[in-house]
Amino acid sequence: MSAAFVEAVSLAVRLASRQVLRDVTFTLPRGQFVALVGPNGAGKTTLLRALNGLIASDGTVRIDGTPLASLDVRERARRFAYLPQGHLVHWPLPARDIVALGRYPHGAVDPARLPEKDAAAVSRAMAAADVVAFADRPVTELSGGERGRVALARVLAVEAPVILADEPTAALDPRYQIDVMTVLRRVADDGALVVVVTHDLGLAARFADHVLVLDGGRLVAQGPPGVALSDAILADVFRVRAYRAEHGGARVIVPWSELP
Repeated sequence: MSAAFVEAVSLAVRLASRQVLRDVTFTLPRGQFVALVGPNGAGKTTLLRALNGLIASDGTVRIDGTPLASLDVRERARRFAYLPQGHLVHWPLPARDIVALGRYPHGAVDPARLPEKDAAAVSRAMAAADVVAFADRPVTELSGGERGRVALARVLAVEAPVILADEPTAALDPRYQIDVMTVLRRVADDGALVVVVTHDLGLAARFADHVLVLDGGRLVAQGPPGVALSDAILADVFRVRAYRAEHGGARVIVPWSELP
């Protein structure tokens, strides 16, 4: 891998009485699509939240050599665009206004009066996420999948060098699962570091340059998909056997049967 852009050193998180992350260390460069995988309760969401300072952690996180702890909240929000699970929205705002919230870290506070630069970023993000058609519809009237794509557009509108996306394909039909991963792949190819939590090992194998495997709060494997998603790792961590193939030059991994 090329020069480190985001570094985690001995990262640990304790929530209430439970140790959720233990001694997690890795370095990730820009221009990479990274899949973060692991069984339920492995600590994947906690790791994303620790990387951008949303929860307290021990250890060190650095972005481009700068300690995360030295950055104020707005600067963190400019460097890390975070897409959480759920896409919950309780106000009937137009989808365009939701996307415009992505420009808040840059000082744009009124979606109805965006400066030209911010308006252009919102338009690019909406086009990339394919949500232009319902820009004026209240987001509360959209389907779960449509809301998910609007949430993705909000994250893209930040134009941050790091995107952290927690299960961005959840609740999407197969077409839009592929579309969302393709969009994020394109963002990585344009120079951002993209880290995506996913339970779909097939999507991870197809789209990711690098895979981080968490189990029980520990980083148990990392590397290219063929290394990090080896038969041994799938057996030890996920307790499954997989069907493997190639299609159109892309790697295919399909969990096929459970192990006793």
